Amino acid sequence: MKDLTPPTVDTARVARSFRRGLGSYHDAASAQARIAADLSALLAKHLDGAPVAHLFEFGAGTGHLTDALLRDVSVDRLTLNDLVAEAEAGLQSRLGAHGRSATFMAGRIEDIDLPTGLDLIAGASVVQWICDLPSLLQRFATALQPGGWLALSGFGHAHFHELVALGSDAAAPNYMDHHDWQQVLPDGLHLTELRQAPITLRFDSPRAVLRHLRETGVNGQSRGGWSRSRLRRFEDAYRAQFPHQGGVRLTYDPVLVLARRV
Repeated sequence: MKDLTPPTVDTARVARSFRRGLGSYHDAASAQARIAADLSALLAKHLDGAPVAHLFEFGAGTGHLTDALLRDVSVDRLTLNDLVAEAEAGLQSRLGAHGRSATFMAGRIEDIDLPTGLDLIAGASVVQWICDLPSLLQRFATALQPGGWLALSGFGHAHFHELVALGSDAAAPNYMDHHDWQQVLPDGLHLTELRQAPITLRFDSPRAVLRHLRETGVNGQSRGGWSRSRLRRFEDAYRAQFPHQGGVRLTYDPVLVLARRV
């Protein structure tokens, strides 16, 4: 099996970053919204109208995937999780617009006790933050009912490659391309769908890219400060190396995964 034990995540730092971005994330995270919609639509195609008795969504954030699933899939009961406890208020408000409510569980998905007898476990744009993914997937397999579904999205190695090329240390610890997933799924989970296709976003300037990262909280691993000279060098290099439609580009590299408990 592929060794997927990356450096330890500074969970407190990542939580602070996402907490700081809670107010701006939903509108700023256009790529994540598109990924969530694509994942939900892919799942709905396979469910073909079959209802889901109990959905557990982890890393629910501000509710992009929650919204999509409630639109595309018939769900009876919801349990939501997020690392940041403050996410609950926004999620419950968003659920209220659907006439729904959910049980909320705050904390690292690796640490909480999962509900059992689940029919669907879902998480969009979150598994890249999991250090020991094989162990978590094994727990998911145990928590799912026979015939239950696992719907996930993560990111491949081309994710934010522009930032990597310029020396950024803000990357999440666990990027996997589509061909890596077959190696980490445990026995009992049958791979049904696997898709990887990049999304290119255009920004007016490199500084707008940095603002996007802050507003979405995805730079939670970053430890570097910005002096005036460092910022100028970054902007000059970004414009020179990654021009796009009169501005600059940033690449998201989503990987969509559907698996079913046998």
